Amino acid sequence: MSDTNTQSADTPALADKPVRVRFAPSPTGTLHLGGARTAIYNWAFARKHGGDFILRIDDTDKKRSTPENVAQILEALSWLGIDWDEGPQADGNITGDYGPYYQTQRADSYRKALDKMISSGACYRCFCTAEELTTKRDAARKVGGNPGYDRTCRDIDSVISQSRADNEESFVWRLRVPKDRTSVIVNDLVRGKIEFPIEAIDDLVLARTDGTPLYNFANTVDDLDMGITHLIRGDDHLSNTPKQILIFEALAGPESVPEFAHLSMIYGSDGKKLSKRHGAVGVEEYATLGFLPDALLNGLALLGWSLDAETTIISPETLKSEFSLERVSKNPARFDMAKLEHVNSVYIQEMSADNFTQAMLPWLINADLTTQEDYESRPEWYLELAPLISERIKLMTEVVPLAHFLFLDDIEIDEKARSKALDKDPETVRTILIAVQNALENLDDFNLENIEAALKDLPVQLDLKPRVVFQALRATISGSLVSPPLFESIALLGKKRTLQRLFAVLNA
Repeated sequence: MSDTNTQSADTPALADKPVRVRFAPSPTGTLHLGGARTAIYNWAFARKHGGDFILRIDDTDKKRSTPENVAQILEALSWLGIDWDEGPQADGNITGDYGPYYQTQRADSYRKALDKMISSGACYRCFCTAEELTTKRDAARKVGGNPGYDRTCRDIDSVISQSRADNEESFVWRLRVPKDRTSVIVNDLVRGKIEFPIEAIDDLVLARTDGTPLYNFANTVDDLDMGITHLIRGDDHLSNTPKQILIFEALAGPESVPEFAHLSMIYGSDGKKLSKRHGAVGVEEYATLGFLPDALLNGLALLGWSLDAETTIISPETLKSEFSLERVSKNPARFDMAKLEHVNSVYIQEMSADNFTQAMLPWLINADLTTQEDYESRPEWYLELAPLISERIKLMTEVVPLAHFLFLDDIEIDEKARSKALDKDPETVRTILIAVQNALENLDDFNLENIEAALKDLPVQLDLKPRVVFQALRATISGSLVSPPLFESIALLGKKRTLQRLFAVLNA
């Protein structure tokens, strides 16, 4: 009997090969956070080692797999800034020499691989019906036995097996798990050595009667055909690994087995399985929630990996140059929306005025506050606005509520601002606004410096607290008690609109 250790990081057969990794999503829905993190780690690993990152679409679930879901996955990856070397591209083209990259188009490959295993005796026909298998499993459980397949058909004579198939008796093809070994050992690049006793591994089903492959067989054939050197994936696939290793070995020998790295689960901040209640939605929804792609990439990369014990802001370039499997944690990661929002705020605040303007503009346009033409006619105005907004928000969804008053001719004053700043003492408010009106009307050059000089001493002149004066003015100008800096807002709003708003409140 022999033990085969196929998963050493020093495996000579793989050490000299260029790195080739893959991400193989099933297009049955949107790209979720766990899948996105797996893609990020594969991408970063490939870029770090100068290798290739392959995107393969596992679309064998024909009922739920749709072209729309494929497009959505490609768009989500592209939005995150992830590029791939082979596979279907967002523009509809296919790149790479190892395709097809859709499983539904790879039937010939599966058929050839199955024929090879049949010829070598690595698999056999199993004629047991579903009812018979259920009965055997139930009986085994009652006596505390192994509920796995009892290998009833493993030693059927090949002539008899062929005759039964010729008579159109239904069957499946099962892997002939070797008896001359005690275990399958995986030297996982994240989890270390894991040993699977051979008796715990079923003679798994590879394909149906018509040759249609099942998951483990199809994926192994794909990975073998595409020359995958490292399989970096979630630990929900860990139980499949020994089975797939046996298929690799049966098809192409031990030297064909890639190295494995299994990533821990992602939990919510409460330690429970990640779900929508923790804020976990499809990747594309994070764009509508106001996250920047680099910030989400950063946040997902840190769910199980770290550059060191302290760094929390990791640029895409740093991730590609510094990523290593050695620093991937074995422990489950915890997704925290508040932390992600903090990371997003850092990215927003560190953007240049020009870059933030370009990020801000679509939000303003989609809210019908401005147009591309308006931006192009006065880009300097937007560049002055940009830092006033970026310094005060965590999410891009906050742009419109904070800046909308600067784009409108008429505004509504919200109830809180009206009750706290305007309605408590109408006569005092009227005195304040008349004083402001007089101060601003006389300004020929309506710029920030002159506005500040004209208004900053009003509280002293009126013998009022600054908070009372400027809160009333802020409510009048912005319609809210929360806005960008007051004097800067007045400068951006312009003399005409500012005086119009003073007039509107004074004459309400």
